[in-house]
Amino acid sequence: MLKRFIYLILVGMSLIIVVTAHNFETGIVAKPPKNVELTLASFVVTRNAYKAIIPKFTQKWYKEHNQIVHINQSYSSSGAQTRAVIDGLPADIVHLAMALDTKKIEQNGLIASGWESRLPNNSIVSKSVVALVTRKDNPRKINDWPDLANHDVQIITAHPKTSGVARWSFLALWNAGMKSEKNEAKITDYIAKVYSNAPILSRDARDATETFLKQGQGDALINYEHEVILAQQKGLHLNYVIPDINVSIDNPITIVDKNVDRHGNREVVEAFIQQLFTPEAQAEFAKVGFRPVVDIKGFKKSIVKYPPVKNLNQVSDFGGWNKVQTKFFANGAMFDQIQNQINH
Repeated sequence: MLKRFIYLILVGMSLIIVVTAHNFETGIVAKPPKNVELTLASFVVTRNAYKAIIPKFTQKWYKEHNQIVHINQSYSSSGAQTRAVIDGLPADIVHLAMALDTKKIEQNGLIASGWESRLPNNSIVSKSVVALVTRKDNPRKINDWPDLANHDVQIITAHPKTSGVARWSFLALWNAGMKSEKNEAKITDYIAKVYSNAPILSRDARDATETFLKQGQGDALINYEHEVILAQQKGLHLNYVIPDINVSIDNPITIVDKNVDRHGNREVVEAFIQQLFTPEAQAEFAKVGFRPVVDIKGFKKSIVKYPPVKNLNQVSDFGGWNKVQTKFFANGAMFDQIQNQINH
């Protein structure tokens, strides 16, 4: 019995040696997984958050999968990123300022329908609200939306046809009007008064900010809360208020399915996006001014003291982006009518 056991061991060792020798001769050797890359297209203000998030993810992935992940990054305005992806930017992931932009990419056949339900929180990975930035000591006493309609106030804001923040701002103005008026004609008159106080409508939020801060124009700037927080982190002291009647500025993220299928990197793309909804990643978004979408109490150093908003509406309260676009921002729609009213 012992002899038979020893014999079986020797045979097994011989087979191992033969297989190893065969693999060596034929060049068959165990190889680590092939390196993978993906491309992220996002709007500018998220850059610093991703600067911290991406290295942590790639290190974790390498440790768990013995695979190097290289993440190409593209940052621009949400509208510019939308056009770039439609025109051929090979983004695997888009993190944009509004779902309207994401839907445009979907309508061009690059993103599968139903993308909102594929991820946590209806695919909203970062959020903010609208802020009113004023001059030092707020000499015009601008504390809420109605103050923007005063005849002696000059406001700086972007154009809703070209800027995401300007669309959100318009919705916030409309929401404020709805709280005090039930008649749409009166709401429209109020918003017309506000926009008549804007000497020029900037192309985007960044241009509006530079007009207000660097050129010194205007008494109030309408902007994202996270833009204001980021400016303060860079050393600028800004007076600002967060109106109690506001809108939740929801920024979606999703997979660009057509590109991912072509690149064959879905596993790592999905893992990266899921990582963004963890408290650790959300804490990094909070550091640059975004209100977190999950509980990050364990990351106290990351939490900005966000003032509560008593009356916060979402775009769904206005019927969703398709209805909003048709009613307010399409050619000849509400905003164009307001502009015509102002110019006549």
